[in-house]
Formats: sequence, C-alpha cells, structure tokens
Amino acid sequence: MQVKDIMTSAPACCTPGTRLFDVARLMVQHDCGAVPVVEGTSMRPIGIVTDRDVTVRTLAMGRDPAYLTARDCMSSPCITVADDCAIADCLDAMEANQIRRIVVVDRCGRCIGMIAQADIAREVVEGQTAELLRELSLPAAALQATF
Repeated sequence: MQVKDIMTSAPACCTPGTRLFDVARLMVQHDCGAVPVVEGTSMRPIGIVTDRDVTVRTLAMGRDPAYLTARDCMSSPCITVADDCAIADCLDAMEANQIRRIVVVDRCGRCIGMIAQADIAREVVEGQTAELLRELSLPAAALQATF
C-alpha cells in the first residue's frame, strides 16, 4: 500500500502571510488540525500550522493572534513524504519526527495531500498502528519557540 491510497487529497493550504485568524478558520471549515504552509502558486510546502502550534506559540506565549500570520507560528521545515511512498516508510518518517500528520508531495514537490494518524489507524495493520502510537507518545524535548 502506498501513501496515495489513504491520504486526504487536496488539503486546505495557506501562505506564510496568511493571517492566523484565517488559518484557524480553515481548520474549522475543513475539520482538520493542520494546515500546510506553501510557497504561493508553486504549492511547495515550507511549513505547517497545527492547532497545537496556534495554542502553544501564540496564546500560551501571551501573543495576540489577531496580529500574527502563519509564518509567526508555523513549524518548519515541513516534513514530507512522496505520494508513491510505501506506508511503512511514511510510518518511519512520522515516528522519527514524532509527528501525527505528514504532508504528501508529488514528484515536483507540490503539496497534494496529508496523512494523519487517524488515516493510518483506519487503513493499516493493527500492529503497525500500535507501534506508531507508541513512538509518537514518547516524551519529546520541551517545545522551544523560534520566533
């Protein structure tokens, strides 16, 4: 099985200059917890904004989200996998980077999809899902603001 077989196609994306308010609105409209940040019309991912990024990098730091953009709280660099990548390799990338979602790119590096932990849980062998959950749940170093 390949990534393209279970990914969510055509995810909602934003640019670095998109207002954080609009990024959060995209999350609500598309019922998602992450929005890839892409370079304009090239659609090449340069970062990702998660619902956790919004909370930890803005509200918890006492910053006013009304004045922030995606660039101000995105995680970068953006970890990606190719659409023809094997699910096992995708799992390895998610585990190695302790991420619950990963951006899917085509041969030209354009953002064309997303794979979430839930997608894998629905589609992949039970043992692999358990291993992914175990790896993602290991304590990570404290989040450090880079802004």
